[in-house]
Amino acid sequence: METPENETFRDSIGTITEEGKRAWIFPKKPSGRFYRNRKLVSYGLLAFLLLSPFVKINGNQFLMFNILERRFNIFGFPFWPQDFHLFVISMLIGVVFIALFTVSFGRIFCGWICPQTIFMEMVFRRIEYWIEGDRGKQIRLSKQPWNAEKIKKKGLKLIIFLIISFVIANVFLAYLIGGDALIQYITDGPFSHLNTLISLLIFTAVFYFVFAWFREQVCIIACPYGRLQGVLLDTKSIVVAYDHKRGEAENGRKKFRKNEDRNALGHGDCIDCMQCVNVCPTGIDIRNGTQLECVNCTACIDECDHIMESINLPKGLIRYASEENIEKKAPFKITARMKGYIAVLTILVGLLIGMLFLRNDIEANVLRLPGQLYEHKENNIISNVFTYKLINKTSKDIENVSFKLMSHKGELKLVATHDYFVVPNQGIAEGTLFIEINNSALTGDRNKIKIGVFSDDKLVETTTANFLGPRSFK
Repeated sequence: METPENETFRDSIGTITEEGKRAWIFPKKPSGRFYRNRKLVSYGLLAFLLLSPFVKINGNQFLMFNILERRFNIFGFPFWPQDFHLFVISMLIGVVFIALFTVSFGRIFCGWICPQTIFMEMVFRRIEYWIEGDRGKQIRLSKQPWNAEKIKKKGLKLIIFLIISFVIANVFLAYLIGGDALIQYITDGPFSHLNTLISLLIFTAVFYFVFAWFREQVCIIACPYGRLQGVLLDTKSIVVAYDHKRGEAENGRKKFRKNEDRNALGHGDCIDCMQCVNVCPTGIDIRNGTQLECVNCTACIDECDHIMESINLPKGLIRYASEENIEKKAPFKITARMKGYIAVLTILVGLLIGMLFLRNDIEANVLRLPGQLYEHKENNIISNVFTYKLINKTSKDIENVSFKLMSHKGELKLVATHDYFVVPNQGIAEGTLFIEINNSALTGDRNKIKIGVFSDDKLVETTTANFLGPRSFK
């Protein structure tokens, strides 16, 4: 059975031709209240994205994801490998939060917050409009032969794209290695850190490929979030929607004619001007309903409102609405599924806050030296040798650090250091220590001992270790 012409969108995407080749999208330059609001949000997020690796709170980089050294900073809080559970909970909170927003408001994250959309629509696309002009001029430029004008405009655009991609790659690198490290590498010169330079050039090439060629295909093909719409959206979700009841009426849409009574003829308010399609950055027709390619960018809302206003018809033919709102005029309500996500999100946030309050500034690990048994000394003294590792999670040195045995009466001796030492900021202090306990205080061949870590005689952390002794026979 042949697919009707108006149903072909279900079997293909707008960026692929019938021959299976890439259909290049030339969206019309958007304008309107939503676009103005999106620009404000986007430029605020761009500033946040570009400055976060270089802003510090209490000496800690605001955001850092140093995978190589397994050090992460989130909103100024440093996370070490020992805090991986906190990092996992933070990521889970992000996933549940996005899922909640998708269930409630559709793919609003993609249109308003996603870095891919912000860079594509608010940086690269606007440069394209500035150099090549609006939709019609871009189409004509694409079709014309490679003359001096085309080479000049395309060349200038691609050079600027390459420069911006290089800047983005530097910022991305700052998130991975730290803003201070990036500035130091730049000061030292690019060839002083050749491996980093190669990585930087690879990042630049990836960003250039994405924004100069792959573009909207990222949202359609590569991004898994678009696929979540199928399982998260329902008839109660608020999405960018076309009011088909108003737009089609009884006899469908019809081109506009001045002084014509559309209601008497049974035609809807949609005048089939195709402007909502022309302005769409993914090339879809929103009148076909919610589709995988739609990123909720609201460009079609602004364009349709402008058309409705120019022909003296009410705005809102395309608007934020749920399917139930269009079909039954039902207002937005918090559903049971939304309440479930809110409950899970509340629990996870509460758990994270509680763990952050319980988190110590210093992490202590004391382990018996591998392969070493106990030593029996004079006066019935049993000695064990241990290694210790102290991790300072703060941006300040922790001074006058010492160990004390808290669970048993005995003696603790540090090897090759004084009784007091310093743990450097965001650093590690390691060493060896001996613990000596009288055999009469031991209860068997394996005893759990408690060790306190003190700074200026103030207890800052406790840890436990296994102390070996002679096996007792009764």
